[in-house]
Amino acid sequence: MGEVRLENVCKTFSLRVNNKMQTVHALKSLSFEVAQSEIVVLIGPSGCGKTTALRILMGLESASSGRVLIDGKEVRGCGYDRGLVFQHAELLPWLSALQNVMFGLEMKGMRGQLLHDTALSYLELVGLKDAADRRPYQLSGGMKQRVGIARALAIDPEVLLMDEPFGALDAQTRENLQEELLDIQKRTQKSIVFVTHDLDEAVLLADRIIVMRAGDIQEIIDVPVRKLGLPFAEARATAEFGHTRLRVWEALHHKSHLQHAS
Repeated sequence: MGEVRLENVCKTFSLRVNNKMQTVHALKSLSFEVAQSEIVVLIGPSGCGKTTALRILMGLESASSGRVLIDGKEVRGCGYDRGLVFQHAELLPWLSALQNVMFGLEMKGMRGQLLHDTALSYLELVGLKDAADRRPYQLSGGMKQRVGIARALAIDPEVLLMDEPFGALDAQTRENLQEELLDIQKRTQKSIVFVTHDLDEAVLLADRIIVMRAGDIQEIIDVPVRKLGLPFAEARATAEFGHTRLRVWEALHHKSHLQHAS
């Protein structure tokens, strides 16, 4: 379970500029797959379509053409088989951390002691059991993001979608949460589609990196680093990390294409 397939997904929309209508192609026949328990990272310059692809995967937007399938079933709107972690946690400020995690479970129909215990278990999974009664304003940025991850995981989705979830955090908190995410993924075996602008983050987290440009795929790169099973500090010192990071950088800067063409 947790297999994702995008088949020739296109997204166009119209803009009025100086009283003239312009057609914008946000995605151009985008096709890729995510295997069960795989982490696939989308990376590319701003405006290349990463977040649009993620929103279509979630069902928050519809494709202009093509289709998205989760475990062979076509996506038509949002569903509990997908969970989304936003760039900012987007917690409900009047609810405690525990109540924010309970919210999705309540929408799913869970009630009573099972609701409370399930939500608490996911807070424990992200290391926030002792902060269950705190309101969002009483939580640090990293803690808010952990609540967001717990909330997304609590509904037990097949696929976890993450839109630059650590982008606004300081470097130390970011790295801690990256390592925690890998630990959670190892325990839950969730498939993850992760959007980032950060090269190091992409190389450290991904099984495969999809480099995007202008609404299309520039290159798909297999990543060996996570399979080494090393702490991040050691992983960064490996030849595998350096080689993969350079390859992603070249794809982002169109270097590999230019080199092959010359």
